[in-house]
Parts: sequence; C-alpha cells; structure tokens
Amino acid sequence: MLRNKSFVKRTRKGNVVRTVKEHYLRDDISCGYENCTNVVCEKTRAETGSQVSGINTAAPLSSVPRNSVAWGPHYLVPDTNAFVNQIDIFERPIINNVIVLSTVLDELRGLSIAVYNRVRTIVKDSDRRWFVFSNEHHRETFVDRQSNESPNDRNDRSIRVAVKWLTTHLDGASIAPVLVTNDEDNLRKARDHGIHACRMDECLRVYSEHPELLDMMGSVTIQDRSAADPSWSGYSDYMSSVQVQAGLKSGILLQGTLQIAPYNYLEGSIYATFPDGKERRVLVLGRENMNRAIQGDKIVVQVLPKSKWRVAPSAALVDEDEDVVPDINAKPTLTDSSSVVPGAGAEDGNTRKRARTSGGKKPSAVGVAPAVEPDSSNQDGGSAEPEFINPASVGDDLSEGEPTGRVVGVVRRNWRSYCAFLDPNFTHKGARASNAPINVSVLAMDRRVPKIKIRTRQLDVLSGQRFVVAIDSWPKESRYPLGHFVRALGDAGDKATETEVLLLEHDVPFLPFTQNVRADLPAEGASWVFDPVRDQLTCGKRQDLRDLDVCSIDPPGCTDIDDALHAFVLPNGNFQVGVHIADVTNFVKPNTAMDKEAAYRSTTVYLVDKRIDMLPELLGTNLCSLMSKVDRLAFSCIWELDSEANVVDVTFHKSVIHSKASLSYEEAQTRIDDPAMKDSITNNIRLLNSLAKKLRKRRMDAGALTLSSPEVRFRLENDSQDPVDVEMKALKETNALVEEFMLLANISVAQKIYENFPDSALLRRHPEPPAQNFDNLQHALKPLDIQLETGSSLALAQSLDRAVLSTDPYFNNLLRILTTRCMMQAQYFCSGLLTPEEFRHYGLASPIYTHFTSPIRRYADVMVHRLLHASIDRDAVYGSELTDKTKMNEQCDILNHRHRMAQQAGRSSVELYTNLFFKGKTVEEPGYVTQILQNGFSVLIPSYGIEGIVYTTSKDSAAVMDYEKESHTLISLDKQATIGLFQRVRVVLQVDDKPVSANVSSMRRKLSLQLIQPQISGLSLTAEQLKALRAAANANARSSKQDDEKIVEMVTKHPEQIRSV
Repeated sequence: MLRNKSFVKRTRKGNVVRTVKEHYLRDDISCGYENCTNVVCEKTRAETGSQVSGINTAAPLSSVPRNSVAWGPHYLVPDTNAFVNQIDIFERPIINNVIVLSTVLDELRGLSIAVYNRVRTIVKDSDRRWFVFSNEHHRETFVDRQSNESPNDRNDRSIRVAVKWLTTHLDGASIAPVLVTNDEDNLRKARDHGIHACRMDECLRVYSEHPELLDMMGSVTIQDRSAADPSWSGYSDYMSSVQVQAGLKSGILLQGTLQIAPYNYLEGSIYATFPDGKERRVLVLGRENMNRAIQGDKIVVQVLPKSKWRVAPSAALVDEDEDVVPDINAKPTLTDSSSVVPGAGAEDGNTRKRARTSGGKKPSAVGVAPAVEPDSSNQDGGSAEPEFINPASVGDDLSEGEPTGRVVGVVRRNWRSYCAFLDPNFTHKGARASNAPINVSVLAMDRRVPKIKIRTRQLDVLSGQRFVVAIDSWPKESRYPLGHFVRALGDAGDKATETEVLLLEHDVPFLPFTQNVRADLPAEGASWVFDPVRDQLTCGKRQDLRDLDVCSIDPPGCTDIDDALHAFVLPNGNFQVGVHIADVTNFVKPNTAMDKEAAYRSTTVYLVDKRIDMLPELLGTNLCSLMSKVDRLAFSCIWELDSEANVVDVTFHKSVIHSKASLSYEEAQTRIDDPAMKDSITNNIRLLNSLAKKLRKRRMDAGALTLSSPEVRFRLENDSQDPVDVEMKALKETNALVEEFMLLANISVAQKIYENFPDSALLRRHPEPPAQNFDNLQHALKPLDIQLETGSSLALAQSLDRAVLSTDPYFNNLLRILTTRCMMQAQYFCSGLLTPEEFRHYGLASPIYTHFTSPIRRYADVMVHRLLHASIDRDAVYGSELTDKTKMNEQCDILNHRHRMAQQAGRSSVELYTNLFFKGKTVEEPGYVTQILQNGFSVLIPSYGIEGIVYTTSKDSAAVMDYEKESHTLISLDKQATIGLFQRVRVVLQVDDKPVSANVSSMRRKLSLQLIQPQISGLSLTAEQLKALRAAANANARSSKQDDEKIVEMVTKHPEQIRSV
C-alpha cells in the first residue's frame, strides 16, 4: 500500500517549498516472536531469518520470557523517554526480550544519536533477544497525524496503537507486551485502552534479584528546603540563547572549553579569542563563578572587573573536602540545602523527548537554561551584581593580575559516566532499613569534577568500592549535580580495578574487538602471505623493493613495527633514503566494521603493564608489522638527498619490502659505535645517522625546539606484574636518527596531500604559545640573570641553548621541562578550515606537518595514507570521507580527544605503578622546585622522573610560609628561608599508610613528599623525625624480606601446603 507524506520546508535562500515523500505500508511484517503461528510471521522466519547461537534473527523474541505476577510472561516495549533517560539500565544483560518500535528509533535519531547508536548496538546482539518492530510501515499500526495534534502526541498515539496490536496478535501465545513509560499522560491513555503499561520503577521491581537497577534510575528532582536552610539561595540563571548569541557576536562575551586545574578543583580556565584576535586565558574561580559548569563543558563567560582579577597563584586543593573549603571568591561557606528524591521532572542539560511527568517542566535547549534575564541584584542579599567589563579593554599588560570571568551560559555539556567512591566524610544519621534508599554524596576519581549526589539502596555494599555514576541534571537550586549509580567496578586499591578505573576515566575504549570487527580480518589469518597478483604487484600498482637492505629500529620488545628504513649511495654521488611505513589501509578498508572501530578508538594506548590496541592483534603485531625475514606490504616515501641532506626529489609508492633486521635502539647504536662491524645494514645505519645529524642541525637552525619531559620506565615482575624497579628513560643517538627521518616523511607527505586536497587534507598544527604563558617562568629566571626570548621559536630555542648554569648541569634540562609546560597543545585539523599561515607547527618550526608514520597505532595516519594514495593513483577509489570538510573536521575532533586522553591515561598508569613501587619504602632524594602555589610547591625528582607537592600548610595547622608576588616565591614566617622555582631541595618520598577509604582526593594511597632541606621551621623534618622514618622503613624492609623467605621455603620444602594457603 502506497501513501504520500507531504510537508513544507524553507530552503537556505528563504524559499518555502512543498516536499512529497512516498510511504509504503506492508502487511508482511513479522511480530518477532520465535514461535508465532501467524502465516506471515512463519514465512518471514523461513525466508529472511538466519540462525545465530540458535536464535532466529528475524524472530528473536523468546517463547519463555520473564514472568511477573502483574503481567505473566511479557515483553517490554519502552517509549522514547525511557531509552533517553534510562539507557544505562537497558544496557544491562538482564534486560532482554525487548521490542523497539520504529517510531521510537526515529525519535531517538533526532534527539540523541549517541543513545540511538547504543540501542542499535544492543539490537545487533542476538543473545539479548531485542527486536525492531517496523510499526511505521505496518498497514495495521501506522497512524496519520490528526488535526491540532502535535508531533509528540502523534508519536505517543502511534506507540499505543502498536502495543495494542501486538497485544491482540500475541494473545494466543499468552505473552503480554508491556509499555514502559514515565509520561503520565501516555501511561493514563494506555491503561484506558486496556494496554499493559507501567512506570520504569514498576518495571524494575520485577527484577527483584537485581536491586541495583533501581539505583540506576536517573530521574531525580530537587526538594526545596530553603526555609530550613536559608544560607543557600542557588546559582545564578544563565542568559538566554538569544542573549548569548548576541553577546558573542558583539564581543562582549567569550567562549571556550572549561579546563579545571589538576591541583585545584576550584580553579578553572578557558582559552578564548578576544576582540583584537589574540587568544588569552581567562580564569574562572570558585563554584559561584563556574555556575554549574563542569570540566570539558563548552561555556560562555563575562570578564570580571580588574579588581577581581587574580594576582597570586592558586592554592593546591586535592585532599580537602569541598564542603569545608571557603570559596575562592571569599564568600561564606554554604551548606547544601537540597536532597535527592525520586521523580522525573529534572532537566537542565539532560536531553529528553519532553518531560510531562507530575512536577516536571519542559526542558530548554541543550546546555542553555530558559531565557531569563539575569537579575539586577544578587540573590544572596540584594546587593548589586558585580560589574563586567568589555573584553576589548583587556590587553597584554597583566601587571594588575590575570583576567577572571563568570559563566553565563553553557553551549555544550561534556557530561559522561564517572568513576567514583562514597564520600569518606559522609555519615548517615538515624536508623534505616537495610534496603531503604538513602541520599549520599560521592566523589569522582577525577577531582576536577564536583561531588555528585545519588540515591542508593547499596550503602553497605558500595563502601570501599569503586563504581560508576552518571550525572542527570544540575538545577540551580542544588549546590552539587544530581546523578545515579550505573555499575560497580571492584575493591578500591586492587590493581586490576584501578587499571579499569583509569581506562574508564580517560575514555579509553578497551573492550575486546567484536565478532563483526574480526570478520574483516583476512580469511587466511596468521597464514596470510604476500600474493603478487592479489596485492597488485603484477599490475604495477605496487613496487617490489624486497632487494633493498631495509631494517627497523624500535624500542626493545616492540612487536607493532610501523616503520623501516634504507639508504645507499647513488651513482651520481647523492643518496637514496627510504622510509617504509606499514600499509595498514590494504587491510583496513573504508566504512568496514574494523575501520569504524579504529576511527572510534583513534589510537593505541600504552600503559605500564599492557597495551590497548587500535587494531586487532593479528594486524598490529603480525600482518602489518614490518618484522624482519618476511615479505610485508608498505607505503614508501623515497628521497634523493645531496651531501648536505637537502631534498633533491621525493616519490611515494605502494610497495612490498623484506626487512633484513629488526633492531632495538641499543643494538643499532652498538653497530654505529663498533668499528669492527662493516656489513651492509651497519653501513646503511651509519649513513642514515650522518644524514640525520645534518637534518637535525638544519631544523635547529630554523627554530625547532628541543624540549623535555620526564619519562619513566618500570621493570615489572614476570608473574605478578608488580614494579620492581623504576628509572628514567635513556635516549640514544639512534632515537634521533629515526626521529629525523620520520619528521621528514611527515613533512613531505603533508606537502603532497595538501597540494592535491587543499580543502580537506588532514594536517597537524602547533599554535604559538601566548607570551603570558611564560610570565611566571620569566619572573623566576630574573634572579639568575636569564631571559627567555619568546618572540619566535628560533629566538626561544637560542635563548634555551644559552640558559646554562655552570653550578648545576641539570638546570637546562629542568628549564626545558618547564618550558614544555608553557606550550599549547598540538592538534589535528582540516586544511580547509584554517589559513595557510595557521598551519605552522611551532615546535618543529615547519610551515606544514601531518602524521603518516604510525598507522598501526594512530588512525590519523590511516586517513593520511588514504589521502596520499588518492594523490598518487588516479585510479584510486575513495569516498566523501576524504573530501568533505565537515566530516574531516569531526574526525579531527575525535582524534584530538583520544590522543589527549591516551597521554593522560599513560601518565595515570605511571602514577599508579609509582605508588605501588614506593609502597612500604622511605626514599630520600634531591629534587627541584617546578611550581609555586599559595599553600605549597611542586618538586620534581630527576632520578625517578616523579613530581609531587610539598604542602606548607595543612587542615590542622596554619601556613608556615607566605607568598610574595614580586619575586614569585614562598617566604618563611621568620623571613629566614625562601622557596622559588628551580631551587634545589631534598625530600623524603613515601606512600601514605592511610587506608584507601580515607583519601578524599581519589581514595588511592598517595605518594607524599616531606621536606628535609632547606630547614624551615614548622615544615622540614627534624633530625628526630627523619631518624624515626628511617627506622620504620628498615623494619618494613626486614619484615618484607622475612615474608619472602617464608614463601620461598614453603614452595621448596612444603609444596603440599600451597593449596591450603
């Protein structure tokens, strides 16, 4: 049956046109029940279904679904709101036999593509027995929109009609479809029509063996207690979307992404473009000014007057309970006056179809509160609102302080699931039933996120555990955001649990590759071998370079070998040098399941004890890896270089190579240094090394920066994977050799793809840092008579080279570490969205740059390989993903996010293993001051590459040092001692012995530093304290050694006792 659907729309030019679409209605659509005796359903199962794990994909609904007293055997039919608000619950494996209506899917696609994709993923899992019923195309369930009926009301009626038809259709099987909705109007009308319907909480009570499901309900609201607690009057209203847009357009408002300081959860900042075109930092200090914005939110701020600008550094707030910390804005501490109660009416940032439940109100646009004019008086007591200044009046002179601002709107929320633990300071007053719900505060592992209030029945179970929570809303009446429990992770302090936590916290996809992804691997598996015909050598699309003396140089134990090199002298006296990169795109085809998964993961993540691969292991460590002694496919960049390493010519080829040797950096260095070794591979490495030195000198002369960062290497015990040693990574000459040719390849490829794809090339830029980033560093260098020239990368590089102290050989390296922290973040971008002047990579002093050399572990390189292939092969077939600027820019955003998260996950893994290594140890080491805070200072320990804070105050004692702005130092109260940047100190390293449940900062045992030298009264350890620490450490060491000896004796002499132990 054919129907026509017509509607009008406005074109970009403003014209109104009528569009007519054909809508087909069918009578051959199955109900999805596996034993349905209807002729149509039987025919559909026979003709279109396939068996997966014994389940017919055309009819996956079980004949024995869950039974309940109210409905008997039943299937669940959730409406749109149920999925939007409770998708975490529906993802639990216990929720099966669910019918998803096409009406609901269509609404989800428009409301939240993320939730839509999560539902589609569940439907694809045959074990879950979910079924999509196409009610919009079924002759008996399609409904027309009636006059004066809103689209929402029409869709609700369509859902009820579909459930009514399913009820009649399945009546003979004695299985009841049950509509799940929290929409009171929809619920009432369904029951009036004889349809089984329930609220979400009623549905979950059927799963009595899983009480945690009720904790996962995200619908909460605020019960106002302002009468009982008048000290908290709520946050300020946001500006309306119209006001925000007008303010941004006029330059009165600034926009940026909120970043919270790692050492102070009450200090945020954004980088925003001011009316003069310059990018500057604006601080957002305190919860009141943050105004319900959370780490990562895209926000709009007004700049506060100069009297409110910051003139002193921030304090370190890590362990402190936020409820007892005075707000940065010097207002009295306010206590929370709200409580969490069940309901369904809260919004403010939560995407919903609508909220028609009792007590609810319709949501505003995502991330922007209802259009309310900011009140002219402060809600605290009627005093005038503080003035705001025009950003155009802000210049580069920051002698009056650093600009601060207040959030007046949120453009886009960055809410996600958070790993958390119960607030150790929480105490429940009064008796309660064991399963009674209770309101509790939880702390996110990421201390940049505020406390979250949830309601739980599992208080005793969750104590001492890590678990996941999600934020649902943050109404202005609540001091903290409201959320719900998602799932438990495990015991705090357990190594496996902590590793899973850091992966979740840094948004690292780590689940095993799905069967769909693995289906895209070569059918031959590990037996795959190069085939000249299949792999296009015979037809001339690939060059045979197997006769070249190619070798790879990588870290020891590397199995995912991305790159290899060769070099030899040409007859004309010049040199041929080749960089050969794994041809990953030969195996990862566009738009396949594997390609989509790689695009989603974006990068391989390296932790201390394991690696989270971007590609399945068969590719990453075998078929794509350029291991020696086997034929492997490559993408080759081959130059002709003259004697001064200038590029005479460059060509690019798909190729096949046969690496002659897979060397570590140390093995390659040995070949260079040993004059007795004169084989062809060694001679080629020496030639590459001599050319690399010339390339490096030319880069340095152009202004490339040699920066530094402390990198740590752990030696792990084979069985337990516990750290047994920690050391700084040592770099060799061969590291620089490989680096130079990888950089040259990336630059050459960037030039080629930009030449052929000027509007959609994927490039990488490194913006020039604002001069203000160096202010504190410059201040600290003045007493040393050292000045950093920041006008250009060349000037900075030259001034860094001159910054040497004869009395301290480590000083220059430390200065480069601190200079690195002043840099902006490098980022991927689409060439069509920026001017060529903005392409520049500041750190490399290169006008253009990209990533080409690591496609096994970076998806950016996969995209660049496809661009390069299309640039050199006119017959190459490619889609819009290489030419669409919008798609390319969206992928760049994902790449930047994943790259940043992977870096942070690696650092967190190092922190975790550092704490494990130092557990039970007391170590005395020299260090250097790297940051000055109001209540402490950071110290870097060069021998371990570890950094920590020495606090100059505590909860139980007054400050023993004061901050002096002019010198940017901390001065003791008796004026006899100072602490400043670059100062050499001596500290004791320990992991605190507090139970994990007592650490407010993250509930992890933490590395603590205590000062030994210089001696500062009230801060440094006394001789007696130091002696006691050493004695305790020796006792622990003896005890540990005795325990080890007992275990060894038991294993060797009494193996029969091992099982019982």
